[in-house]
Amino acid sequence: MSPAVATDIGEPADDSPVVKRILIGDPLTSETLDDQLLPKRRALPIFASDALSSVAYAPQELLMILLIGGTAFLAFSPWVAAAVVTLLVVVVLSYRQLIKAYPSGGGDYEVARTNLGEVPGVVVASALLVDYVLTVAVSVASGVDNIISALPGLDPWRVEFAVGFVVLIIVVNLRGVREASSAFAIPTYVFIGSVAVMIVTGLVRWGLGDAPVAESAQYAVQAEDLTQVAVILLILRAFSSGCSALTGVEAVSNGVPAFREDKVRNAQTTLVLMGSIAIGLFAGLTLLALVTGVHYAENPCSLVGFDCTAPQPSLMAQVAAATFGGGSLPFFVIQAATACVLLLAANTAFNGFPLLGSVLARDGYAPKALNTRGDRLVYSNGMILLGLAAIAVLVVFQARLTTLIQLYIIGVFVSFSLGQLGMVRHWRRELRLLPATRRRERRESSIGLVINSLGATFTILVLVIVTVTKFTHGAWLVFLAIPLLAVLMVGVNRYYRDVEHEITMDDEVRFGSSGDLALILVSRLQKPVAKAVDYALAARHDKTLAVHVAVTKEDALAVQTDWEVHGMPIPLVVIESPYRHYASPLVQFIEKYRETHGSSVVTVYLPQYMVGHWWESLLHNRRARRIAQQLLMVHGVTVTLVPWLLDSSELVYGRRSRPLPGDDRGGRLATYGLVAHTDEEP
Repeated sequence: MSPAVATDIGEPADDSPVVKRILIGDPLTSETLDDQLLPKRRALPIFASDALSSVAYAPQELLMILLIGGTAFLAFSPWVAAAVVTLLVVVVLSYRQLIKAYPSGGGDYEVARTNLGEVPGVVVASALLVDYVLTVAVSVASGVDNIISALPGLDPWRVEFAVGFVVLIIVVNLRGVREASSAFAIPTYVFIGSVAVMIVTGLVRWGLGDAPVAESAQYAVQAEDLTQVAVILLILRAFSSGCSALTGVEAVSNGVPAFREDKVRNAQTTLVLMGSIAIGLFAGLTLLALVTGVHYAENPCSLVGFDCTAPQPSLMAQVAAATFGGGSLPFFVIQAATACVLLLAANTAFNGFPLLGSVLARDGYAPKALNTRGDRLVYSNGMILLGLAAIAVLVVFQARLTTLIQLYIIGVFVSFSLGQLGMVRHWRRELRLLPATRRRERRESSIGLVINSLGATFTILVLVIVTVTKFTHGAWLVFLAIPLLAVLMVGVNRYYRDVEHEITMDDEVRFGSSGDLALILVSRLQKPVAKAVDYALAARHDKTLAVHVAVTKEDALAVQTDWEVHGMPIPLVVIESPYRHYASPLVQFIEKYRETHGSSVVTVYLPQYMVGHWWESLLHNRRARRIAQQLLMVHGVTVTLVPWLLDSSELVYGRRSRPLPGDDRGGRLATYGLVAHTDEEP
């Protein structure tokens, strides 16, 4: 047996549609994959935009929940914010350990599956996938909310703007990681800089005795009467809403493969930078909101004196207006930067979701199409799937941030908790296996065990709080979606396992089919049929026959007459079909032939038209396709399509096929299922 030989086929012609090339760009070769890897300065806006942008709405949600009890409850906000910051520090330190131990990009899913088992791993993956979808929906809805805060007249088109932004983000990401990082870097850094300047300016004014005052500070609040238990639940609910500042932390651990070497060190550095900036902006913005007296209510009508028919300005808009003035240039810069970074925060999910999807597909828990790179070396199928799911969520919930935020962070804390528990088991196993002589490794493992134990304790506690406080406000939908998705993923895995078992090569496979029969299916004697005959003869089968399935006697007689008149070089067999079926009589003919001549390999040639316009497909019947699908279900039968290119097909190929002798048109041999717009009966 001769060895396989690798052949350089050169650079293929680019047959992709013009619109696709304009939107996405020219295809990239696999050899350029390393060029798409990210340095830290580009990775920060790609993977940290979600965590950084959450500071735009996390303080708002925290203060909004406390304000339900009245303005007096705002006194709890510094303590609640401090608890959120503490949790963020613990989670960042915990994920530094996770990146070091599991740098392959599986993140919490890989940790849970490796250390806790299949079911916890699948639950984590399901929770992350749900959270990525909600990340896109919440980020885009929040971005649109900030745009409407600056331009209230756009409120009637809230959903349309949200859907349009998701489509735009999909297109940008489909162009590749490197181009996406270039597009998203400037808005992210402008947001960080402008918000930092606003915080410093507002706090300096406060220190100098000229504290900025928000417009909503003048509005009293109609507070609800709360029992002692209700007060505790309200504070816990405010804490759970503030914990939305932690979303996106896990994205870096899922994106380690996208970093340049040294991947682990670069990912850890990016994670620490992200956490430090997020903590600074969150704490500063919360403090400045208290200084300016921002009142942001869950129900705008509970603000006494506020016209609740108008959109309620976001906390960021109110603080910027109080600090710089509502019509000032810095105000519009901050609003534009905030809107951009909130919209681009969805980009974190567009990197995390496809990478996680590829890992799941590799492990057999998701369709294998999610592990396929597109023209620009990104997992484009995962990006498109994420975008469609996010659009559906935005349309269903009308892009309302207050409603969507109730569904948020449940999934991320499920993955946090199980991931940290998995890391605890990982470090305990490492300490058990490491000999006492390897002191440095044991010391590092002990430190990791302490950090991840603390992280597991905190995240499990927060998961309980989030569940209790958000379940009746819509979070039950997430608790329904996660197990359903997990069951679906396990089912996909079992299907792939069964298929693999069925097709695995073993010694029971036998070779030695006897005979080689070619059948050309003929409806009428035309040039496409002649081309099919030409191909069949060139293939030198043991026996070649033309077959006409006769629905009427008149058609059969006409074909037989034409066959004799034109002196066709192979015999014509006529099969009667009184019930006007085509595939069944042909299958019966093949079975009878095998009974007489042994286990012959049968190749059926089907002529087909190739058309250039979509509407031409409607004008030709799909009989050949239906026949081919039925024949492919018969063991030992191969179907070969012989396309005949009509003049309109030049719109697709730009050229015609090799012609018949003496003719200016022809066909090319094609494998079934690889040709578009092929419609005509044989």
